Amino acid sequence: QVQLQESGPGLVKPSQTLSLTCTVSGGSITTNGYYWSWIRQPPGKGLEWIGYITYSGSTYYSPSLKSRTSISRDTSKKQFTLQLSSVTPEDTAVYYCTRIPSSSWYGPSSTRYDYWGQGTQVTVSS
Repeated sequence: QVQLQESGPGLVKPSQTLSLTCTVSGGSITTNGYYWSWIRQPPGKGLEWIGYITYSGSTYYSPSLKSRTSISRDTSKKQFTLQLSSVTPEDTAVYYCTRIPSSSWYGPSSTRYDYWGQGTQVTVSS
């Protein structure tokens, strides 16, 4: 059973960089055929896909967030990390790390994620 757990600060000041780490247990982030994604849900809004890193280390980001987003990984620790720079209060959201089989990926509106972390609240405020 794969489990994902987000960690990172719950409060970030405007203009700073948000950094969250997802630790994976029960599986490997280098297993062929999976994309490891970050998704967020602002208060009162729907889910928003941020980006993913593949089993081979390739990355793909939402066009609307691409200029501020970086996703990296540490395979030895089975972790992948989200960095979102120049945050504003509009980046306040619950952030989730997830896994999706590459065969289920058809774009940012994909829904067939098979594992999710519990989510972590990040508030951007001074």
